Amino acid sequence: MRLLRYYSILPKPNLEIRSIITNKDAYKDSILKRETKNLLHNLETVASQRPQELELIARLNSLKHKRAQITKSITPENKQTVLPQLADIKKSIKSLEPKVDELSATVLANAEALPNLIDPSVKSHQQVVEYLNVLETEIPSPLPEDDETLRVFDHKTIGERKGIFEFAKASKISGSSWYYLVGDGALLENALVQYALAQATHHHYQFVIPPTIVKNEVIKACGFKPKDQHNEQQIYEISDSDSSLIGTCEIPLAGYHANINFQVSEQFPKKYVGLSRSFRAEAGSRGRDTKGLYRVHEFTKLELFHYTTPESSALELEQLMEFQKSLIKNLGLKAKVINIPYNDLGAPAYKKYDIEAWMPGRNSWGELTSSSNCTDYQSRRLNIRYFDQEKNLKYVHTLNGTAMAVPRVIVAIVEQNYDPVTDQIKIPDVLVPLMGKKYI
Repeated sequence: MRLLRYYSILPKPNLEIRSIITNKDAYKDSILKRETKNLLHNLETVASQRPQELELIARLNSLKHKRAQITKSITPENKQTVLPQLADIKKSIKSLEPKVDELSATVLANAEALPNLIDPSVKSHQQVVEYLNVLETEIPSPLPEDDETLRVFDHKTIGERKGIFEFAKASKISGSSWYYLVGDGALLENALVQYALAQATHHHYQFVIPPTIVKNEVIKACGFKPKDQHNEQQIYEISDSDSSLIGTCEIPLAGYHANINFQVSEQFPKKYVGLSRSFRAEAGSRGRDTKGLYRVHEFTKLELFHYTTPESSALELEQLMEFQKSLIKNLGLKAKVINIPYNDLGAPAYKKYDIEAWMPGRNSWGELTSSSNCTDYQSRRLNIRYFDQEKNLKYVHTLNGTAMAVPRVIVAIVEQNYDPVTDQIKIPDVLVPLMGKKYI
């Protein structure tokens, strides 16, 4: 692969403005389905101002062409006549160039704000693809909120009593939604990481430990915003800096090949598994899941990332999801695979699967993994291309997926595997060699 020359962290995104206008109805449909009506203004701005931009560019190019012709035609005999004409043309060019730049920047900024299109298989409602480790007749369902069972199986209560979680001390030194994992709790995290990493490398993922601070330009190019649609902070921005803490190592893994042209001889997919701490500023937002490990500010996460060709990305999403299923199945967790509805898709995602585990203490299903096909949304913003068989440069497709979001898997293990009679938590069989014990 060949590293491109560039003059900033990333060059301007190369977006298909013509395609956006041609497929305006599809983009409008995507905006409405994602419940981001405010972006309709961006779409209309692109559609209305792009023709003006092209008209000004044509005028500017015509003037430059005329300037070149006149410059070539200058002779001692016509110099007195031609030079004033040339001065007028140069003046017109100087006046027109900032207008073109401003209009081009406006069109690009509005196009960049638009979300990806949506796969036709994505619907308005959550679609259950498959249940894992549970028969259809045994699918768990919520209990009344005052049912005493909920307290019995609450992971926070169990973990604090056993001394494997410590929330009060973490709250004193760090604030709410922070925690200590202690003793067997810390060993359980380590076992989960080692288990998932071994499985990923066995499936030909290259192991990467990326930086956890990334430039905001790269974060934006990946489709992450400082605030969500409810205007709540999503990421921790570093004061007096152009960088932020990552919410997932999808971001540095996506940036790993920024400004790269892959040679046609290089084999796709290129698959990476990244291990990092992840930071989420919105933990416990709007009063949800403010207690325990389910929604926290910092956690360990193993992330999967693919670079591939447009022809292969749909199939690879299915393969990625199958790998995630195998991880959860082998842990023995009762879970379900769902095709996410379009109003839950982030801006980069064309299609997304989640795996949710039943969490008795929460009295609901909770997300363990997600996997997304982002098509060329990220690669066009990160300038990642490849040469096809005909030596044409095309943009790669990128996919991402969770291998192991540790705290939530711990929640599922504790709440599903706790035996109130013996007051023990059964360790999943695949983790026993890594934990050195069968029970906590």
